[in-house]
Amino acid sequence: MMRRLSILTLTIVSTMFLVCQANPTEDMVKNSIEIPKESKQILKVTTPNWNSRVGVMQRYEREDKKWVAVGEPISIILGRNGLGWGVGLHIIPKEAKYIKREGDGRSPAGLFSLVNGFGYYPFKIEFPYRVYDRKYHCVDDSNSKWYNKIIDSTKVDKDYSSFEYMRLKNNLYKYGIVVNHNPNQIKDRGSCIFIHIWSGDKQGTAGCTAMSEENIIEVLKWLKKEKRPLLLQLPKDELKRIDL
Repeated sequence: MMRRLSILTLTIVSTMFLVCQANPTEDMVKNSIEIPKESKQILKVTTPNWNSRVGVMQRYEREDKKWVAVGEPISIILGRNGLGWGVGLHIIPKEAKYIKREGDGRSPAGLFSLVNGFGYYPFKIEFPYRVYDRKYHCVDDSNSKWYNKIIDSTKVDKDYSSFEYMRLKNNLYKYGIVVNHNPNQIKDRGSCIFIHIWSGDKQGTAGCTAMSEENIIEVLKWLKKEKRPLLLQLPKDELKRIDL
């Protein structure tokens, strides 16, 4: 009788396992990040943990269905308080401890598309690129209709009390890339996320990803519009879940 019961129990468990594999639970789906097939370039940023402000960026290009590393790893600086799940091409896990909020000093974690490069002077590359001067503002006021948008301040009705200039009095935005974080302007979920030049003090950014001027120029030259590049940014333990 015991042997029959054991066999029956094993059969039930096996059947349940197969059903779960065929119909993954919501949690199983939400804990995965799928890279769109049309994307052929990725900037992968790896950090030691959620609270680290330092990390490494590695470029990857898809070749014959395989991701191949391009160039040497690039040292980067993140938000002064590390990472928090942002709003992008991923679904935030239910058990997430760190969620990106406006002004929290965390860079957004997850998978994001890239909008355009930018800078102080014209720069001919194979990726969309815009020149910004002091009249261009990125709005970080959650109550504004322009929240998380880069606007020409001379052409809009100003309903915002907080913003940052897209041309600074230093060289941090001399070259940069706009990250498509929080594109639907969800209130208080973070704004004005860029990849840009670091200050060199390693104290962390307000929420962006920063590197040397030499490296960001190299990245900008590498990006190709038709390859639909992405930013994948996570602590090393989270990256283990992703097939790359």
